[in-house]
Amino acid sequence: MYQAQLERVNMAFIAAIVAVATIGGFMFGYDSGVINGTQDGLERAFDLSKLGTGLNVGAILVGCAAGAFIAGRLADRLGRRNVMMIAAVLFLLSALAAGAAGSSAVFIIARLIGGIGVGAASVLSPVYISEVTPAHIRGRLSSVQQIMIITGLTGAFVANYALAHSAGGSTAPFWFGYPAWRWMFWMQVIPAAVYFLALLFIPESPRFLVVRGRIAEAEAVLARLFGPHEARRKVEEIRASLAADHHKPKLSDLLDKSTGRVRRIVWAGIGIAIFQQLVGINIVFYYGAVLWQSVGFSENDALKINILSGTLSILACLVTVGLIDRIGRKPLLLIGSAGMAVTLGTMAACFATAGFVDGSLHLSDQVGLIALIAANLYVIFFNLSWGPVMWVMLGEMFPNQIRGSGLAVSGFAQWIANFAISVSFPALAAGVGLPVTYGFYALSACASFFFVRAMVNETRGRELEDMEG
Repeated sequence: MYQAQLERVNMAFIAAIVAVATIGGFMFGYDSGVINGTQDGLERAFDLSKLGTGLNVGAILVGCAAGAFIAGRLADRLGRRNVMMIAAVLFLLSALAAGAAGSSAVFIIARLIGGIGVGAASVLSPVYISEVTPAHIRGRLSSVQQIMIITGLTGAFVANYALAHSAGGSTAPFWFGYPAWRWMFWMQVIPAAVYFLALLFIPESPRFLVVRGRIAEAEAVLARLFGPHEARRKVEEIRASLAADHHKPKLSDLLDKSTGRVRRIVWAGIGIAIFQQLVGINIVFYYGAVLWQSVGFSENDALKINILSGTLSILACLVTVGLIDRIGRKPLLLIGSAGMAVTLGTMAACFATAGFVDGSLHLSDQVGLIALIAANLYVIFFNLSWGPVMWVMLGEMFPNQIRGSGLAVSGFAQWIANFAISVSFPALAAGVGLPVTYGFYALSACASFFFVRAMVNETRGRELEDMEG
């Protein structure tokens, strides 16, 4: 009876701190998705070219790359929770400055600041969750991060739609005479403040505490999570995993000492991080409204399609939560790669049939419906697999000694790939066209299938102390 009650208390505590940590995922999603629906306002306010639009949209991603790299290393010094708190402050500053920006340069700087926060949250939330949860349910709890990312994206889409609808358009004046698109950024202040305050109530990662020699504090946190007896055992496990070659973490730990080459596990982490972006998912999230308008949908309908995509994404992630600790990470990645290759190929074929009406690209009603169904199936396959699973694996696949450094380089690679894909999309779509652009994403999805088969090892059910590099 007492043990069952203790387990319930432990699970309640674990659930509470996972909920707080994943607010970082919500902020990641909101900050990434808010740009979708503001582009008409940005182009008018700053007189942007297509390349200029791409740079303003993609500016956040440069900050994300820097934030992911810095956060992974900084978290080994200051702790996971403290760096997440810094990220929350950056979210607040970015939201205020982006909405008030009077020039493209100021806007880009504001988005760079927000990007540093997004990058930090993107790598630290999953690693923090993986370090405070039991191995047998770690996958499903870490998958909540992706649900919160999509919830944040969907929240941004809903807020954008509501503001644009209420004002009569994204560029129309709204509260206090400011156009609606500026309020789309200012709305982010609310969840950012909630994130900062909530972080004050969760403990530091016990594995970080052990690494820093703060054994009593680590044991106290683990006792609240798993009970006193299990806490002592886990502290000894963590210390044993570090004892063989423990020193202050550094980037050179990513090299195999016997060969001097980058460890295979690091290449695997970098690979899954890059492939997650090469399949083009953020084109749907960053440019969805513009994309659907470009093939004949109204702004109002395009914003509604964004909300539909976000809702389907959340449902797909919920399926993943139920499957990831049963069938494993690798099978889900393979299923996702195959599904995305087919659906992206279908979209490319649909766009190849598009014609021009009054100078604008247009799909027939039947082909437009097929493209819309394929796009949403693509979103489902992504969020059933690569969306949540990549973050789960990056949070758990690296050994304790190199976890911060491994996350730093993998997160950096992920955001650089995100930047390259997102910034290039407007120019590619206008230059080589949507069929070729989506054909490239389809080929990338196909290549990711073979990469996973060759390079990725299953991590389901393994303790973090047992990960090998």
